[in-house]
Amino acid sequence: MSFDQEWSQAKSAAAEQATSQTRLNQLDGGPTGPIPEGDLKVTQSDLAAIGDEAFKLYQRLDTDGDHAKQTSYEAATSLKPDFALGTALSTVTDTWKTQVDTLLEACAHISNHLDYTENAHAEDEYYIATRFRYAELDQGFAEGTRH
Repeated sequence: MSFDQEWSQAKSAAAEQATSQTRLNQLDGGPTGPIPEGDLKVTQSDLAAIGDEAFKLYQRLDTDGDHAKQTSYEAATSLKPDFALGTALSTVTDTWKTQVDTLLEACAHISNHLDYTENAHAEDEYYIATRFRYAELDQGFAEGTRH
């Protein structure tokens, strides 16, 4: 199974579960309890792989997305005086450029967000680990003063 198929299946399963677990923001008069947690798990290597692929796609699209732009505009300009096709070709070229730019922004957003997520979690892990070390150190001093 390809990565795209696995990703699509995971998203579909998560969407189905979220839909089945939707709750109103009010009391329903029924039993209360903890809200069930989802079973979608993502590892840092998964996030890194997705971020890397988004960055690679950005680079490739940035390079290859505009190959035909110049020649398409030139053809449109030369056809406009005599044919309606020139205006249509110009419109298609503008639309293509807009769509490529939108995809580039999306790829950059995904890549940057996953980089931020990775860094934020790394900072959280460092903070937590440091706090535990200080707590252990404090406990050691407290025990040492009792003897």
